[in-house]
Amino acid sequence: RPQFKEGYNDEVQINGMAMSADPNLDPDMLMINGSSAAVMLAGLPFDGPIGAVRMGRRDGKFVVNPDYESADNGDLNMVVAGTKAGISMVEAGAHELSEDLIVEALELAHKAIIKLCDAQLELVKKAGAKPKEFTAPPAPPEALVKEIKAKHWKEFLEKIRITAKHERSNALSDIKKRALEAYAVGPDADDAAKLRYKHAAQILGDFKYDATRHIILTENKRIDGRNLDEVRDITIEMSPFPRNHGSVTFTRGETQAFVTCTLGTAEDTQLIDGLRESREEAFLLHYNFPPFCTGEAKPIRGVSRRELGHGALAERSIRVMLPKEAEFPYTIRIVSDILESNGSSSMASVCGATLAAFDAGVPLKKAVAGVAMGLVSEGDKFAVLTDILGDEDHVGDMDFKVCGTADGITALQMDIKVKNLTADLMRKALGQAKDARLHILGKMKAALAAPRPEISKWAPRFE
Repeated sequence: RPQFKEGYNDEVQINGMAMSADPNLDPDMLMINGSSAAVMLAGLPFDGPIGAVRMGRRDGKFVVNPDYESADNGDLNMVVAGTKAGISMVEAGAHELSEDLIVEALELAHKAIIKLCDAQLELVKKAGAKPKEFTAPPAPPEALVKEIKAKHWKEFLEKIRITAKHERSNALSDIKKRALEAYAVGPDADDAAKLRYKHAAQILGDFKYDATRHIILTENKRIDGRNLDEVRDITIEMSPFPRNHGSVTFTRGETQAFVTCTLGTAEDTQLIDGLRESREEAFLLHYNFPPFCTGEAKPIRGVSRRELGHGALAERSIRVMLPKEAEFPYTIRIVSDILESNGSSSMASVCGATLAAFDAGVPLKKAVAGVAMGLVSEGDKFAVLTDILGDEDHVGDMDFKVCGTADGITALQMDIKVKNLTADLMRKALGQAKDARLHILGKMKAALAAPRPEISKWAPRFE
């Protein structure tokens, strides 16, 4: 998605269907590479091609595009996508790997991605596909930018520092509303006046992006006053409701997750019927993001793509710490309900999942915590942010979620909008994430250091 040209708003739909499935190989990497090739052949305004590989690690050696057997029995399962210029997406599960090993895997993956991109470019050349003409919408005139900035920029910079999310949002909306009144036009206005109003709205819409990044890069501060590497205040309430098998309310800043852990018998497993053989799944983690958690009233029509992705990330981060079935023969279902959200709700779910499982008496091997990192870069300047707010996620150049124990990484997910992400910058972001993770693990340890010795009296019990 980030590779489409700015201003290209035509609807694009890509359909990928597995017509035939090898019992030993996952077709999902073919889907990503095939999608990129299709977009290139269609001549869309696309800064591609995109290549994608799965990285595994078995017996201490990295494997590019491992088969199912190697992926299942190794200590890394990582999907990496990117262009010839750099990496643009990462999603991974790992067995407490170090930050240096993760960076090494990313560097190897990018070398393979370059080969896949070259193959697509060769295909496009042989097919004679030509890019269609695309003209981006005209940028607002510089004079209008200066005019609006002179009147409203100073006040905007002041109000964007309001700490509370909704108060800040209301104050900034008020500035935009007052500013646009000067450019309002009626239905009979000429095209020039209508375009001027449209450009004014665009300039004011960019204010949040520009102001947030300006404060970070010039003052080394955040819009809520925190330092770049500072985690928001954490409050943990164990067992807020007595009837749950295990539960916790985990609050970090203005993000709050109520997480429950429920134990069941073998009859409560979920049947997974995918491309591979059917199996019974005894560990389930679900993430719910109701509209009220962001102060909205929206219809709820099934599970969103976002909820699926965040739930899968949290599940992957916890899974490697589960006890063996022979030691703990229960079906474990963890549910994270987000009660309030201002960024990093998936990472609050990871922390809450550990504590809820501990509260239920699940003997996890170690505690797992998660933190969302961000990046703001312009030219030679860059800043890595710890525990990002929702606004910082929207205006930043990277959303990088890292989960793990005190000894290593168990899961990560990364979306990147810039093309110049270096290995050194990755190491800095991962190092800063580790410091934050250890800080959060300390707070969790103070609330509940280890699994309770007995499971809840309400839970089914194997004798």
